[in-house]
Amino acid sequence: MNKPQKVEKNSTITIGGVTIQPGEQKTISIPLAAMVTHDDMPLTVHVIHGKKKGPCLFVSAAIHGDEINGVEIIRRLLNQKQIKQLNGTLIAIPIVNVHGFVSYSRYLPDGRDLNRCFPGTSKGSLASRMANTFFREIVRKCDYGIDLHTGARHRENLPQIRADMENSQVKSLALAFGVPAIIHSKIRDGSLRESGGEAGIPILLYEAGEALRFDELAIRAGVRGIFNVMRELGMKPKKKKKVKEDLLPIVSSNTAWVRAPHSGILRVMIPLGAKAEKGSVLGIISDPLGQSEFNVLAPTEGVLIGRTNLPLTHEGDALFHLAYYQKQASNVAEQVENFQDSLEPDAMLSTTSENIEMN
Repeated sequence: MNKPQKVEKNSTITIGGVTIQPGEQKTISIPLAAMVTHDDMPLTVHVIHGKKKGPCLFVSAAIHGDEINGVEIIRRLLNQKQIKQLNGTLIAIPIVNVHGFVSYSRYLPDGRDLNRCFPGTSKGSLASRMANTFFREIVRKCDYGIDLHTGARHRENLPQIRADMENSQVKSLALAFGVPAIIHSKIRDGSLRESGGEAGIPILLYEAGEALRFDELAIRAGVRGIFNVMRELGMKPKKKKKVKEDLLPIVSSNTAWVRAPHSGILRVMIPLGAKAEKGSVLGIISDPLGQSEFNVLAPTEGVLIGRTNLPLTHEGDALFHLAYYQKQASNVAEQVENFQDSLEPDAMLSTTSENIEMN
């Protein structure tokens, strides 16, 4: 008779000077640069430290302060009953750029983009110091990461994963996340993904929705995707039911924005996730003071993964973001439709997301 395999106990972890024992859950405040009024501005970190040994995963949101979808994703994630028991450790940071969040701004008070300042330094600019604190106290103590983002203001993104698909670890997590569109994207200098990769910590970037807006489908997809990654890492039990081969995400390594050929008022003619045929009309730009109209045409076949939501358009503005696939655009569009249907409110048991993890 085989002896039961001994489960290895988790070790203690220290974050922000606070030690967390196996099986403990703690909320930690890490000091950041204070407001000009000297009011404290801490980085709030939630740590769920499992009893059993396993990977350490961080999930972060609002590195860009106006990208708030991820804040709600993490709130719902932490409210899941199933999150209380896991192998390894989950570190959740709902708001990284606290200064930008309270001022509805993408940037920090010094005008810098925090996601171009990693890994930072303790003696640099405000952005560099905050990046250094976050990287030192959180990222370096983790094995993997998921960074949550949205489109910019007035720009909406289809739920998608952006990752370095040439990295085998990143690739397996990207496929496991469970959104139809995966973009093999270059890593920006000074980004969290770049610094994490250089430190041997694979990081996924989840893009969905629009800045300063909640997008229910994007939020549900984010919660479910994080659980899918935790299953892939062995932090949660894997589902018995396997994903069908024809429903696996399809990777695109070629995307481009279609720009406005004229100035005027834009009417969008195609929804996010839809297939665009070569030469098809993506939108119509009208002269608000006259009767002329101009079609915005798809330069080649692709799937719409992002678009502007602002009708007022100037010549040269980026309007439609297309991902190009080799003979697979129809498959991606069909997957997107099925994906959206599965996350509609009437397809879920609760809008408070207690059951998202199980679907």
